[in-house]
Amino acid sequence: MTTEPERKPLLRTLTGCTGVGKTEFALRWAETHRAEIISCDSLLFYRGMDIGTAKPTLEEQGRVRHHLIDCCELTEQMDVTRFVAMARSAMTEIVARGRSVLVVGGSGFYLRSLFAPVADDVEVPASIREEVRALTADEALAQLRALNPDGLGTMDVANPRRVARALERCRASGQTLLSLAKAFARQRSPFADWRVELTRLEREPAELEERIVARVRAMMRAGLVEEVRSLLDRGLRENASAARAIGYREVIAMLEGELAPVALADEIVKNTRQLVKKQRTWFRTQLPEHRVMTAAELAAGANLFLESAD
Repeated sequence: MTTEPERKPLLRTLTGCTGVGKTEFALRWAETHRAEIISCDSLLFYRGMDIGTAKPTLEEQGRVRHHLIDCCELTEQMDVTRFVAMARSAMTEIVARGRSVLVVGGSGFYLRSLFAPVADDVEVPASIREEVRALTADEALAQLRALNPDGLGTMDVANPRRVARALERCRASGQTLLSLAKAFARQRSPFADWRVELTRLEREPAELEERIVARVRAMMRAGLVEEVRSLLDRGLRENASAARAIGYREVIAMLEGELAPVALADEIVKNTRQLVKKQRTWFRTQLPEHRVMTAAELAAGANLFLESAD
């Protein structure tokens, strides 16, 4: 007699552009459905990055238990492999407590790990890393092109860090980027043993624009400049991705005399607007088929997810 295979646990995920309102709708759903939240935001991992990230407040975190927030020091290395390990551990604990899992965030690379493989098995020796690090950006790109006669695909060749990492992997493996990509595509997602239900939250462009402006003004009043000063003393510049984050990079530019104080808020709004445009394109082209809900629909009582209970 054959038995039906055990049904996979459900991993509900809420994503959407910066400023769209993910936090509040996630809190409401989690409170109603006895869920705990796992953050999928690449900046919420870091302690002290509070105001510029619009991190859920202590009061909001008190309403619903959160995971993967304030789990790293600013100078610690956080990457998608570590995220996967930490997220899976948290999910196991949440389910063991008889509660539902809700992943919330809009950081593309981390979000993608829910649906696709995130890391291959290429190990790069320290000697190769040192050799690549000693190259100029032009030298690294020239070497990468020489090792990839069939081209570099859609790689952003203007990003020196990505070029360097690609060169390291090609040299360490002896393979082209195309070969590595084909092998990578055959791997399983690290969350293949979960059923992933994804909902993307949207708002009308004019409404989102108003929210972005209001959000930046609130950050300024809350002490964003003072937060960045404090973080610089704690090593913010050592964390390149954090230092380049919107809100932080503009304040750094102002503190270094490259941006007039009077122009700070407008510059953050402008760059946030550009980020939203990129996020919308990424969501549309990189995510698997998913549900799109407007804030108005949810406010009127629509269900955030199709499966309301396990």
